[in-house]
Amino acid sequence: MPRISRMQRPTQMKTAEVEHNKLREEPMLAPSLFPDQVRAPWRMPGFKKRFLILGTGQLAVDLCQVIRSQNRWLVDVVGFLDGRAERVGERLVNPGIIGTYDQLTQVVEQHHVDTIVVCLEDRRSILPVQALLDFKAMGLDILDGHHLFEEASGRLSIDSLRPSALIFSTGFRRRLASLVSKRLLDVVVSAVGLVLLIPLFVLVAALIRADSPGPVFYRQVRVGLRGRPYMIWKFRSMRQDAEKSGPRWAQANDPRISRVGWWLRKTRIDEFPQLVNVLRGEMSLVGPRPERPVFVQDLRTIIPYYDIRHTVRPGVTGWAQVKFRYGASQEDSHTKLQYDLYYVKNLSFLLDLKILMHTIRVMILGEGAY
Repeated sequence: MPRISRMQRPTQMKTAEVEHNKLREEPMLAPSLFPDQVRAPWRMPGFKKRFLILGTGQLAVDLCQVIRSQNRWLVDVVGFLDGRAERVGERLVNPGIIGTYDQLTQVVEQHHVDTIVVCLEDRRSILPVQALLDFKAMGLDILDGHHLFEEASGRLSIDSLRPSALIFSTGFRRRLASLVSKRLLDVVVSAVGLVLLIPLFVLVAALIRADSPGPVFYRQVRVGLRGRPYMIWKFRSMRQDAEKSGPRWAQANDPRISRVGWWLRKTRIDEFPQLVNVLRGEMSLVGPRPERPVFVQDLRTIIPYYDIRHTVRPGVTGWAQVKFRYGASQEDSHTKLQYDLYYVKNLSFLLDLKILMHTIRVMILGEGAY
């Protein structure tokens, strides 16, 4: 091994010292090009959270409306970001579009944002991945728009929802204990209820007979579990010739509804005979409300993911019934399906109990009935 001469050693030591001094003088590389002011969230306890929404599509608008209506005192939506500079300044909901995706850093700094909500319909080419990663590492919250919309509204935004979001979600689980408990509750409540409600059934039958000519009960084909048709039972609440011109949606102040029928619908008593369907296993106490085949054929062609509601038994009451008004159009069915999908995704025995408690309140107050 060659020996280092005395003349070489000082030179090498000097070179090493110079390199060491360079490292000391050279500033350390920052994790990003962001200013110091945005390196950590600055929201003080008790202050409003400041949301920035990436995207300007329907999901972004709907989410902003939900947040502003339900969390006005806790959350402040500072605005939206869009990919086109010419749209900056355009008002969507109030607030409006305050910048582009390229201006994400400046907008976060200027408006003191501590939560970024991603509502982009196509994330493959326009999502500012590196900036979001940097913000996430700094402690800012980065939230998925679909997930936040589901949590805030109790429904799924289906128009821009990709199938992969449903396929890889943690929902739609069917635990054996939950299914057994649900069916046991159905059998016990329907059997006991049919016995205890006999006096009420006799009274209602007499009122219907005295109010208008026609049968006491009304039978109609509905679409049930796995798309199978079955016959549903109800107390008749409309005139006998209500559909002489063909099937149509019920409406507010529908002239076809009889006087007794208005009261039956207001209190939901017209649905009580469906306990027979529950006992027979065609329905459940809680689930998506069944629709008629003629309406299902139309709705499944215009509303995405519509048939997912047929993967569980239809219900006498449901999440959509306690959260939304009476469905009387295709637009209403579109909104109700969002609630139905939330129920199907999060189905559990505890959720059923919650819906049943809400249903009692709806019956007492007569909410949402036509």
